[in-house]
Amino acid sequence: MQPPDLAAVRELEVDVVIPAHNERDTIALCLASVMRQTVKPNSVTVIDDGSSDDTADVAEAFAAANNFPVRVIRRRRPIGKTPGLKIESRNLEGDVEFILDADTVLMSEDYIEKLTAQLFRVPGIASVSGLVYPLRDRDRAALDRLEPMRRLHEERPRLDLTLRRSLLTRIRKGIANFYRDAIFQFMQVFFYAGVINLFGSMPNPVGCAVAYRRVYVREMFDRYEPTMGDNLTSSEDIFLGAAFMAQGYHNTQVLSVIARTEVPPIDRIPKQLLKWSAAWPQTAYYLPGMLLSPFKVLRRRRHAKRNAAVAEKRRVVDGYRQPFGISFLAQLGRPSGWLIFLGIFEKISFVLVLLVMIAIGAWFPLVLTIVIESALFTSILVTWSKARRLEFAVKGMVVTPLRYGIMVVDIVVLVQFVLDVVWARRGWRK
Repeated sequence: MQPPDLAAVRELEVDVVIPAHNERDTIALCLASVMRQTVKPNSVTVIDDGSSDDTADVAEAFAAANNFPVRVIRRRRPIGKTPGLKIESRNLEGDVEFILDADTVLMSEDYIEKLTAQLFRVPGIASVSGLVYPLRDRDRAALDRLEPMRRLHEERPRLDLTLRRSLLTRIRKGIANFYRDAIFQFMQVFFYAGVINLFGSMPNPVGCAVAYRRVYVREMFDRYEPTMGDNLTSSEDIFLGAAFMAQGYHNTQVLSVIARTEVPPIDRIPKQLLKWSAAWPQTAYYLPGMLLSPFKVLRRRRHAKRNAAVAEKRRVVDGYRQPFGISFLAQLGRPSGWLIFLGIFEKISFVLVLLVMIAIGAWFPLVLTIVIESALFTSILVTWSKARRLEFAVKGMVVTPLRYGIMVVDIVVLVQFVLDVVWARRGWRK
């Protein structure tokens, strides 16, 4: 398989787009992390989505203090992240549209470089993300010591960016970071890495710090905007990831670079999860060919035998390469459709099995199921965490009650989706 060409990255143009809504506490740190990247962006755009705080002012102050060209777009009212993604994919002329949420910082100085190299490794890679973990106070402190932040403090001494949180808020955030750290590790290092090996693609990019091949993003908006407008489900990166796979493209990741993102307090995580979980049945509704792909497996095998010579030529460059285009999806489906089918099936079936056990009073099987699943989850965390095995052994066991409590979200999602379909409510939007 063809490796990434790091030298060729220097010839590519990267445009950084930073959606922001009430992010005055992190926008300067976010820009500082971009400024120190080994690959300098062709342009940096901050889209202030109707913030009620001074996010845009802080971004402009940072740019002025560091002589760092930043275009700041101010919206009078919030309209969401998707329109900005769409507009910039059409207005910009670079090779890469790098989306970086304003509450996210790039801890690795070569984050953009490594992602861009992977993005253009072979044709058909549509999105690449790195490892993302919760943003901690010590990460903020480390970034605040960077030279760009020092210049900002010197130029604007009255601009107070000190993060002040009550003790209760710090506790809520600490629990959320503890929980999310374990979940992020499981999903990225084990699950995403595994399905990439199986299907050549993970289901969706980690949308807070992701490099897109700009022409592919524009292609997706041109295809779906006439029927869907800006309502690309309640999580645009989940829909785009599935739409890329439907076209025959890949979503992949680089495990050697790290970004950190602000995680909401533990009591607000269910609301965030509600949007992410709801996006999967919504995406399946708009892309039924992906959901039904597993039922075309025999047809794909017959097609593969008849076209073995052509398939082998594709594998010389990329072992997962398939013909591009929606017509192929309609005829034969995509192997990566298993990701959507099994993902939705697992969310529904596992919760229903637990509910049935509770309803009939099957307490021993219920406890046994939870113990076995928790032990498996923790074992996977420990096995795939190498230098942090003891840490994740503890986290895997401690977060079990949180994981099962948050499964209530899946029940709400299922009921809400059915009602939306019955009552023809399609305004699914982040």
